[in-house]
Amino acid sequence: MRASLLSRRGCLVAILAAALASACDSPPDDASAEGTRQRLVGTWLRDYEDDGVQIRRVLVLAADGHFRELASAARRTAPGESHAHGGEWLFDGTNLKRRYTLIDGKQPSAPTVPFATFELQFQSRNEFTGLDRVRNRKVRYLRVADGTEP
Repeated sequence: MRASLLSRRGCLVAILAAALASACDSPPDDASAEGTRQRLVGTWLRDYEDDGVQIRRVLVLAADGHFRELASAARRTAPGESHAHGGEWLFDGTNLKRRYTLIDGKQPSAPTVPFATFELQFQSRNEFTGLDRVRNRKVRYLRVADGTEP
């Protein structure tokens, strides 16, 4: 009886040791989300054409959770426009979420929806795509040098 009890304890100790060892091998999900968040900090460029308008957006994600977005839009036949926005950002483990608190220096008001959410996928350390499921569009950002202008 005593040998049986000892073998059960030994088996239990082995199972607990294996569980602890496997838990140490894989970081918690929060750690990978935080790693991605830190990876997002910096300056990103989105350059695209929409309905004959060339658009350049420079998105600066600061470590303190704030962002700045500078944009320029130009047609070949008309003078360009510039815009500057700002707000707060976070990464929830899947999505880059931005809440705009300033649109061209003013607080947003209805009917403007001051949020942008993109489900992220990294192609490399310096490139990611975002899927906007609300507007059903895919965007692509490239890391650029701090101070880049649109």
